[in-house]
Amino acid sequence: MSTSAAPSAPTSTPGPTVPSDPRTPRPRGPRAREAGRRALDWRVRFAVLSLIWGFSFLLIKVGTEGYAPFQVTFGRLFFGTAVVAAVLVVKRERLPRSPRTWAHLAVAALLLNALPFSLFAYAELTIPSTLAGICNATSPLWGMVLSLAALSEDRPTRRRVAGLALGFVGVLTVLGAWQGFSDLEPRGTAMALLASLSYPIGWIYVRRTLAGSGHSNLSLSGAQLLVATLELAVVTPLFTSVPSHLPVVPLLAIVALGALGTGIAFLIQYGIVAEVGPTTAQMVTYFVPVIATAAGVAVLGESLTWTTPVGAVVILAGAALTQSRPRARAPRGT
Repeated sequence: MSTSAAPSAPTSTPGPTVPSDPRTPRPRGPRAREAGRRALDWRVRFAVLSLIWGFSFLLIKVGTEGYAPFQVTFGRLFFGTAVVAAVLVVKRERLPRSPRTWAHLAVAALLLNALPFSLFAYAELTIPSTLAGICNATSPLWGMVLSLAALSEDRPTRRRVAGLALGFVGVLTVLGAWQGFSDLEPRGTAMALLASLSYPIGWIYVRRTLAGSGHSNLSLSGAQLLVATLELAVVTPLFTSVPSHLPVVPLLAIVALGALGTGIAFLIQYGIVAEVGPTTAQMVTYFVPVIATAAGVAVLGESLTWTTPVGAVVILAGAALTQSRPRARAPRGT
């Protein structure tokens, strides 16, 4: 998301696990088949991630009704870090020790967590969560453009470009973009777009600096979230004051946003990135507005128009197109 609006991630979000180095040998034979049986198919994890991040913009909106944007972001990172830390303890994983690795993680934490999360929180003070979702959906498009120069092994094909474009058209259809955005606040919109751009930049940095580092995805995830939390712990007191009271509903929204939308979602997202690559993984951002709209209908009683199901079909078609590959031509007989 959102978050995602991930990032990418996240994010998930984009989020904290690092794609494996293509040069690293993968297990073969019975061990590989056993690992495959234990792991959920990436499409199932993709669906879960979409569902979690689909509610993220709603939770951000509710959180900012009771707390300052930096406080929402700090709480989100704090509770997300707590989830990953618990998993680290259970699995007896250790955090990285190399100062060089921690320096790279500090940059990744800024680009994939601290910066975009804060920008989305500030953006939703002045723009609707639906527009924030549209801006978040531009993240794969930014990533596709950036990958042309930065990730030669993940260059988009014409088929994937068409799928990404079709997915974006689906997002605009879901939200009825042709009605115009003349009443929207430009500063908030710019913040949301900048947050979406931060995600692919962060992913490219991660793949350039941390892929094949020798540390587990879980270890790097925990370290990255920890650093991002510390970054917000420094920044938040400089721009906010301690709240005089603690509104319960916004606080619960922040807890859910952190535990689910950050901790659990980031663990899922990095695994997907490692398996299918960042461009495909970022397609989750196209499903976020669909789920967010459904959440609005179910939770807030918003009306449902024809644009939502039609747009959802277009989005799914775009996602399928990015996953498809041209059929190999059969060899001609001699």
